[in-house]
Amino acid sequence: MPDCTNLYFLSTVACQLSECMSGEELEKLTSDLLVLGYMLENITARKKSCEDSR
Repeated sequence: MPDCTNLYFLSTVACQLSECMSGEELEKLTSDLLVLGYMLENITARKKSCEDSR
């Protein structure tokens, strides 16, 4: 399972952040990362759409 290493890494990062950030800071970071993910997903879809239309 090649993706497991990534999951372990992300789990470690999440645990470390939760130990040094307040609940409010974690909520803000979570929201910002979700928005970033949606933006990257949108950019990827638009790029693919442009490539497919060529």
